[in-house]
Amino acid sequence: MKKIGRGIGVSFYGTGYGNGFPDVSKAKAVLHENGKVGLYVGATEVGQGAKTILTQIGAETLGLSPEDILFISEDTSLMPDSGTAAASRQTYNTGNAIKIACENFKEKLINMAQKELGLNSNRGLEVKNGEVYLKFFPQKRISFKELANKYGDGNIEAEGEFVAQTVEMDLETGQGAPYWPYTFNACGVELEVDTLTGQINILKAVFAQDVGRAVNPHLVEGQMDGGFAMALGYALFEDLNLENGEIKNNKFSRYLIPTAMDMVDVEKIIIEDPEPTAPYGAKGIGEPVMIPIAPAILNAIYDATGVRVKNLPATPEKLRKILDEAR
Repeated sequence: MKKIGRGIGVSFYGTGYGNGFPDVSKAKAVLHENGKVGLYVGATEVGQGAKTILTQIGAETLGLSPEDILFISEDTSLMPDSGTAAASRQTYNTGNAIKIACENFKEKLINMAQKELGLNSNRGLEVKNGEVYLKFFPQKRISFKELANKYGDGNIEAEGEFVAQTVEMDLETGQGAPYWPYTFNACGVELEVDTLTGQINILKAVFAQDVGRAVNPHLVEGQMDGGFAMALGYALFEDLNLENGEIKNNKFSRYLIPTAMDMVDVEKIIIEDPEPTAPYGAKGIGEPVMIPIAPAILNAIYDATGVRVKNLPATPEKLRKILDEAR
């Protein structure tokens, strides 16, 4: 017999290392001879879109298009430390460091432009589209390229540093503010359970994710799809089968992961509630997009069958055994 069930899972997740641990990101902005700006950032790209997002944050701060940014990363001989690609921290932490570096860089460019343009003050000077110009008399302007030619390639630079604010938990009371900011999400799943075979088939899914501000909505949706797929595997397929320290399912013919045929078109809802301490309000969502999926699936199984699966993955064999025991 096939039965339909619906379930919801919700979660909240704290960004960064947390619990008072020093969480520092550094960045550097450098003017190059072609007028492009190099962002030197030790932010590792592991598929989460860090290079794209961080480039966009730098471009927005400097009034440039992303094509005018040279993003230089993953070479410790060239750039300051931006911390690990972990704890969903790069957008928030390193994004803030890049924004600070670019703001310092703009200030330096403005002061140099004042000198080159023969102005008696830097008031009214603005930076946009690769130029520094006097807003109320735009004929007075100088380009990034001209400044680079004047001062030399790589000689105009500025650094930025951001330290996240966390508080160590009180060991006696268990109280504290170990993380900031938090992100929130919710997932709803409708599925079908074949009680004869134990087979589970996902029919529909809707996923709402708080992002603070979506710097790149397409990347946010990609993260949500990816998190759903990974959590789907965690909930229904993936089993290392560890026995006495030995992994029995040590090849993909035994260790099953979801394929495109197992995925559904997830209805994705992006919730924007800008975080004041974040770069343009954006929070990191690398890891939290996985968390509510498995609870939603398990709750839907319970709704359909009346039994709880308490050990993952919820394979057909395992579910059939639980159903038989319930009878």
